[in-house]
Amino acid sequence: MERPSDQVRGTMDRRGFIKGVGLAATMLSLAGGSTLATARSLARADDDGLNPSAAVYRALVPEIFAPLPDPADHVPAIVVGSGFGASITALRLAQSGTEVAVLERGSRWPNDLWRDIFTVDTIPDGRGFWHRTSFTGVTGIPMSFDPFGGVLDVSSYPGIDVWRGACVGGGSVVFTGVMIEPEQRFFDHVFGGVVDYHEMHDVYYPRVRNMLRPSPIPDDIYHSVAFAHARAWDDQFRAAGYVPQRIDGMWNWNVIRDELAGRSTPSATVGCSNLGNSNGAKFDLNQNYLRYAENTGVARIYPGHRVDAIAKEPGASGRYTVTVTKLAPTGEVLRIRTLTCDKLFLGAGSIGTSELLVRARETGALPNLNEHIGEGWGSNGDVGLARPLDSLDVGLQGTPSASRILDEAGAPVSLENWFIPGATPFDIGTLASLGIVLDDTRGRFVYNPADGRVDLQWPENGAAGYLARAQEVNDKAACQCLSLAPPVIGGDASFTSHPLGGAVIGRATDGHGRVHGYRGLYVMDGAAVPGSTGTVNPSLTISALAERNIEQIIRSGE
Repeated sequence: MERPSDQVRGTMDRRGFIKGVGLAATMLSLAGGSTLATARSLARADDDGLNPSAAVYRALVPEIFAPLPDPADHVPAIVVGSGFGASITALRLAQSGTEVAVLERGSRWPNDLWRDIFTVDTIPDGRGFWHRTSFTGVTGIPMSFDPFGGVLDVSSYPGIDVWRGACVGGGSVVFTGVMIEPEQRFFDHVFGGVVDYHEMHDVYYPRVRNMLRPSPIPDDIYHSVAFAHARAWDDQFRAAGYVPQRIDGMWNWNVIRDELAGRSTPSATVGCSNLGNSNGAKFDLNQNYLRYAENTGVARIYPGHRVDAIAKEPGASGRYTVTVTKLAPTGEVLRIRTLTCDKLFLGAGSIGTSELLVRARETGALPNLNEHIGEGWGSNGDVGLARPLDSLDVGLQGTPSASRILDEAGAPVSLENWFIPGATPFDIGTLASLGIVLDDTRGRFVYNPADGRVDLQWPENGAAGYLARAQEVNDKAACQCLSLAPPVIGGDASFTSHPLGGAVIGRATDGHGRVHGYRGLYVMDGAAVPGSTGTVNPSLTISALAERNIEQIIRSGE
């Protein structure tokens, strides 16, 4: 369902973006047109009854059209979702000897050094978005395309859009790779003592880093043509009195070197990330936790399986029921069935997990869920920002974020070096940042019995405070210089790519993710986080929290 928020909106002055990115889109459409044209020439419109556009996707990515496996009717443990929390849960359960079925609504996309499996960010098609026909991102440029089961789900609610993964690997496929541990004072502010920072710092953050191998951008890549924008970003903040700090990214730097040397299709070096990196440049969960889980032989991943409802069987068995719709990549319903499990682990992300729990409580399927289910949702204080580039450097805008700065003169806020999606070899005169403000604005999920939907209620002008704070810091580094972009460019807080909360740890659950009121039901993802991860991207904290919680759950047996 399209909402007004799908149109061009927000407070951002986008003239600079439009001037430059319009050029980028034009040039990339010329570059990418041959790929689509070739696919169309290979596709047959009547192939298995598919419409012409779906036949094109079958020609481009035949792997995701392969027959999908079906899970058994009963599995000891079901994990819903395949993102950070879910994949960690699946691996640790499998290593303990528990048979696990991982249910993921999206497709399992392959990696190939030379094939454009996804699509460049500036000219997306159905591979990019989960069953949408239009999208307006932070550039302010509306785009239209054929509906298909692409990798990024943009869920629109009054006042805010939420970006989330819809593929095997979840958010790890569509995020910008940043993994940062928050400062203790910010962590303690958010978690309020429910989770011990020292335990996370000493044990679980290092455990995740050991698996995912995040590291700062190497000097040779930082000084390459693809990161002139990152160097200019750092220079502007130094001139404003800040000290930019290198940040860790979950990237395979050798693949990025291959891109720069012409040994791989350009992806991360040309501003592709939020719609996936098909050449393996991003070290997503398909290359680590999920792979290791499958290698145990007792964990299996089931793409194309959307979980619609959860409940508990009456009587002594106490098994959970999971209603699942099996989907083709085109959205066609292939099968609807009900599975059962002894233990149910929710890792469908803040939106997906909260929807399932709120619906189960309000329909009476799980009536003992407490009043905290659906509460405490936050955007992590996300703000998209831009300012003019004052350098004459000409170059691409690579995706990996090189640096961040932290400002505590008011509400704590960090700004990270970002990128203009799909920039061309010609500099477009704009530098982008992602601002993350430590902010306490919260929304809640509510059930609508008329249509069975679970909606997010976000306070009117809920982002106003943290938007202004992020803009204040961004303006300190904005140059008054000759540029394609205007001297001052505002911010956009009409979206978040870091949804958190809805089943907050210590409220909706106990201190380790066990849902109050139901034994054998667990929240293992960003829904457990209290709306913020303290001025940093949440992936590392979600992962470390999942490692902490699943270890205790397995050890205790409950």
